[in-house]
Amino acid sequence: MRVPKTVLAGLAAASLALTGCSTDDPEASGASAEGDGGSSAEATPAAEGQADGEWFVRADYERQLAQRDMQPEGDESKPWLQAIEPEFVDTAKYKKSGAQTLCFSNASVSNPWRVTGWITMQQQVDVYKKSGEIGEFRVSDAGDDDNKQISDIQAFIDSGDCGAIIVSPSTTATLTPAVEAACESGVPVIVFDRGVNTDCMTTFIHPIGGYAYGADGAEFLVDELEPGSKVLALRILPGVDVLENRWAAAQEIFGNSDLEVLGDEFTGGDAAKIKDIVTQYLQRGDVDGIWMDAGDGAVAAVEAFEDAGQDYPVMVGEDELSFLRKWKETGMTAIGPAYSNFQWRTPIEAAVRIWKGEQVPKEWVLPQSPVTDENLDSLLEANKDMPSLHYAKFGGEDLPGYPQAWKDRS
Repeated sequence: MRVPKTVLAGLAAASLALTGCSTDDPEASGASAEGDGGSSAEATPAAEGQADGEWFVRADYERQLAQRDMQPEGDESKPWLQAIEPEFVDTAKYKKSGAQTLCFSNASVSNPWRVTGWITMQQQVDVYKKSGEIGEFRVSDAGDDDNKQISDIQAFIDSGDCGAIIVSPSTTATLTPAVEAACESGVPVIVFDRGVNTDCMTTFIHPIGGYAYGADGAEFLVDELEPGSKVLALRILPGVDVLENRWAAAQEIFGNSDLEVLGDEFTGGDAAKIKDIVTQYLQRGDVDGIWMDAGDGAVAAVEAFEDAGQDYPVMVGEDELSFLRKWKETGMTAIGPAYSNFQWRTPIEAAVRIWKGEQVPKEWVLPQSPVTDENLDSLLEANKDMPSLHYAKFGGEDLPGYPQAWKDRS
């Protein structure tokens, strides 16, 4: 049975004073050692509750679950500018006049979610280029290579002419020293999407977080499945905080439920691998539910059930249109957690505010809510002409290039 959010809110308030210790124990993440689509035959054991570790801090977990019910500050028609529980920092020392060079170190555009966000960001930059706040927008793409991203950030530092440096980190721990070096250069540093193990940046922008995302899906499965039902967890890759937190939240909820977790498998977000993994599990026995730490490739998981002639699982996907359309077409029981692409607008807005000497939240927490049966139809209607790899809650409808820029995605 799902723990009511009102209870979690009370737990969060009581636990914020707790300090979590960290560990490098690889068992803390619960990941399968092989990740080859057949390596996790043994069920994940139930737990009374996780101890704090590298990817699970109970106070943070409970705070994020409570934040799902909090009303963000700001205009709800502009969720990329809203903030939950903001604590503002003074940026007067960074005030500048005239058009500035904005530098962006991107982890990659290696999946549809990142492509959608990247288009959204470019459209927001164009608005400020036309208004004169941004002169040059200088971008480096690391292609998911930590060493390249470290080099990219150092190149921005060495150039000496970045008015601000935005970083979307490839992985958490490895990119931390590079972000710290950027902070030490004296320019405002804006980190978004994924985090790093430092608070030196001027602002860290993200939706509520990985715990909330992972919990939305796991709670749904606990609510919708009968006790003793079997769940398969599909994960993209290790070592990224928002993804690890998603799985840690799911482990916490599954561990306190009557569901059986058959295994957790890394897929790399590859549709063919996802389909193969699910097929192998179905060959062994029943799979009643699928939990995913990101919905890219969710349709491939569903197709594995179709090919096997099996009933549809209770499904955790995302707000990607290919999945939402499959959900509607099949009538399956599903939820689409969202880590909305509108967050790609917020770093640009933050940079402009910082150059004006305006306050910004030290931790800029954006709203985050899933696609459910209640809003599925309205989101599908609003995005009926958009491509399958587009994300329904991207939040760029008011930008000048809408809708063509997203239709012409590359």
